Amino acid sequence: MKLVYDVESKPSMGANLVLAFQQLMAITAATILVPAIVNGASETPLLNQGSALMGAGFGTLVYLFFTQRKSPVFLGSSFAFISPLIGAASFGSLGIILGAVFAGGVYVVIALIIKMVGTDWVNKLMPPVIIGPTVALIGLSLCGTAINDVNGGSSGGYNLVKILVGIITFFIIVYCSAKGNQTMQLYPFIFGMLGGYIIASIFTAIGNATGNDYLKIVDYSALVNNFSPFSFSSIIAVPPIVALNAASEGAAIDGTAIASLFVLFAPVAFVVFAEHIADHKNLSSVIGRDLIKEPGLTRTLLGDGVGSIVGSLFGGCPNTTYGESVGCVAITGCASTHTITTAGIMAIVLSLCAPFVAFINTLPGCVMGGACVALYGFIAVSGLKMLAKVDLGQNENLYVVSAILVTGVGGLVLTFGAVELSAIATALIVGIITRAIVGNAKDAPGGDG
Repeated sequence: MKLVYDVESKPSMGANLVLAFQQLMAITAATILVPAIVNGASETPLLNQGSALMGAGFGTLVYLFFTQRKSPVFLGSSFAFISPLIGAASFGSLGIILGAVFAGGVYVVIALIIKMVGTDWVNKLMPPVIIGPTVALIGLSLCGTAINDVNGGSSGGYNLVKILVGIITFFIIVYCSAKGNQTMQLYPFIFGMLGGYIIASIFTAIGNATGNDYLKIVDYSALVNNFSPFSFSSIIAVPPIVALNAASEGAAIDGTAIASLFVLFAPVAFVVFAEHIADHKNLSSVIGRDLIKEPGLTRTLLGDGVGSIVGSLFGGCPNTTYGESVGCVAITGCASTHTITTAGIMAIVLSLCAPFVAFINTLPGCVMGGACVALYGFIAVSGLKMLAKVDLGQNENLYVVSAILVTGVGGLVLTFGAVELSAIATALIVGIITRAIVGNAKDAPGGDG
């Protein structure tokens, strides 16, 4: 695809601020959802949504530092670590930090090993016939989440009005991106989500006026209850910092607890490593550069690992490169790391702004879902584009692709004690084994097995 802003480009100040905010909106909902889920499943809520946003901002800046600002992607709270975080909560804030250190440490160790052995094995182990369907699977695996959001989530049951708002949000994004003028094509998510929010607010106003709960889509309580224009503390508020909480708790972690935390976090980091490669292969195809070679897998892993550790000191959540961010880059054509840097700084600043955090909590799930239909769809299609040069007429390739898609879409999960391999990781492993069994496909004109 043709990029409007390449990796080294510096958009004008005004354009850069809007583009950075668009990136932030693309990742915020998922980033703050992780601490909400962990707190809901823990006896003692230890995480905070504003803190998670701050941690994601710091983690992204660390990632950009290690990758020499050559990889344009935002880091956000990783869903893969939800179960470990719930388990670590019983050890207090210090347990959460130690878990994130173990997770990030795994990335650092792998990065050092790759520094010694090189990255040629990545392309040999994961050629397009493997990585293409895996990337597609990442997008497809999120489809259920997007549609659930379009339907307004689990609360309230089926709601046709919410679905309508979600679809309208998606259509606005599609029109702006495909048929709009230059400004609309550059900011499709801003226009789409703003349009969806306005329409949802109109339905809500009608519902409030008529007493019809079915039309009350937007819940403004988070904004109304937490914001007073006459109170400075309700405007600027430093969210709880996990590292400071750990220091104030003064909890002691013994050897048994350390071993338990290692078992909780380290294996998951190995699993997420495969998704790390898939994300960077996908981003490489979007920006037309091989990030595995430059800045190199060693640097991206160090950025991801150290970024997770630093981010967890603030928000507690280990971070990961976000597919939503990659999708935003692909749709808008803005791959500027200057914009990603601004988005990271913006995340930190806005995490201190209580009205912004409250506003994010008023965004209806159907509006976010409409945006995610576009984002997740682009991730899936990016993977399918990698298969363009793969000859699926050859059974060797056909079986590899089908093995990955069927096991992944079907949701095959492998559990070994406390270790759980996600459906994506399982599908990737099955695909690699299948390719080892059937062997490489013979070269064909235009083919790449």
